[in-house]
Amino acid sequence: MTRGNPQAYGDASYWDNRYRQDTGSFDWYQQYSGLASLLQKYIPKTSLVLMVGCGNALLSEEMVNNGYREIMNIDISSVVIEAMQKKYQNVPQLKYMKMDVRDMSYFGDEQFDSVVDKGMLDSLMCGASASSSAAKMLEEVCRVLKPGGVYMLITYGDPRVRIPHLKVHDSKWAITLHMLSKPGSKRALERTSRGPTDPVPLMEDGTLGSDLALEDPDSHYVYVCIKEEFDTRAPPKGAKHGKAK
Repeated sequence: MTRGNPQAYGDASYWDNRYRQDTGSFDWYQQYSGLASLLQKYIPKTSLVLMVGCGNALLSEEMVNNGYREIMNIDISSVVIEAMQKKYQNVPQLKYMKMDVRDMSYFGDEQFDSVVDKGMLDSLMCGASASSSAAKMLEEVCRVLKPGGVYMLITYGDPRVRIPHLKVHDSKWAITLHMLSKPGSKRALERTSRGPTDPVPLMEDGTLGSDLALEDPDSHYVYVCIKEEFDTRAPPKGAKHGKAK
């Protein structure tokens, strides 16, 4: 993320000023065409989807154009939310609300089937109190997501700098990693045997193995985090400790 002052990325006033100046659509990192195969692999079109940090991107519109039925979009900027509400007032599949992703108390527990994050966590990681802001966001994402639901994180952060945040507070995620070439990069022009839907082996220590480099400037990382159906660390209700007879 290089546009603007990154230290202000967690502030609503920064984004309000930004969207007053930049009224055209802008998609961070990847457009729908680059994400379509992963979205279709992991997120059914019947899902109730939460798009966090939606901005004025076209991703939600293009998902609806390709069959997704209901997407709730939230952003901290009232300026961009008002603009998007007006733009999509006749598209019932798209809803927009002003909301801070660190406090989504308006939503109930386990309300959404899927959460899509294209640069939202990265934005908080660039701002003040990065670690606490990221922790609050991820705690809220986990809370509003149904068991078995998918949190899809699209980021420039390699596993060494993102996995630790995903694994704090007794994480309930089963994580699969994918890598996408940045649009317009040299890597995007190269032929590769690994397709966008092929998982990248993820080592326990957060490395990618000897054949893949961390901090790859030509790649984006997509973490598909599936919320566990139940807490495998705790015995089910009614279960007794000790040996079975």
